[in-house]
Amino acid sequence: MDQQRLRFTFAKGGALVYTSHLDLLRVWERSLRRAGLPLSYSRGFNPRPKLQLAAALPLGATGSAEILDVWLGRRLPLGDVLRALLPVLAPGLSVSEVLDIPLDEQALQPRITSAEYGVIVEWDASAETVQTGIECLLAALELPSARRGQHYDLRPLIEALWLEHADGSEVRLGMRLAARASATARPEAVLEALGVGQAAARFDRRRLIW
Repeated sequence: MDQQRLRFTFAKGGALVYTSHLDLLRVWERSLRRAGLPLSYSRGFNPRPKLQLAAALPLGATGSAEILDVWLGRRLPLGDVLRALLPVLAPGLSVSEVLDIPLDEQALQPRITSAEYGVIVEWDASAETVQTGIECLLAALELPSARRGQHYDLRPLIEALWLEHADGSEVRLGMRLAARASATARPEAVLEALGVGQAAARFDRRRLIW
């Protein structure tokens, strides 16, 4: 019986915004089971459904275009998959696309190079002030940073940073940050480099890039 590998593009938010990477896989597993889809299982003493998220999403962040690969034990039309799954999706999940991809295609996780974020931060600065701060940050030769006792240079991990809106009380930024296994930047670190690390902020990962 032919297996099938499906790639779902989905949004994560609402009640799931503080759900960890591992728990999100469990949420997906429950939804797929409720849909009655013929999941394919790993081999060994403790078989698990074959599910693979492309990249962990920081706790507290929403995701607009997250990626999940699911292996089925037999082939189904994509329309049938969506008709079975959408009514039973857990609150906080929504699917925008499903694709049928080759079984032997390389896993996405090692191919991800960067991630694009939208950030809304409480900041009583004018557009000119924010733009000047962005230009100074991008012009810096290095941005010494630290996390969990490890020191690193943030600057090469910021691929792009731009202002989208500023109204004197709230600022909306866009940023594209490195998201490789060996070099990953957090949007919070960029806010710290801009001098607003302690301000209330909301983060949305808009897309993964590979």
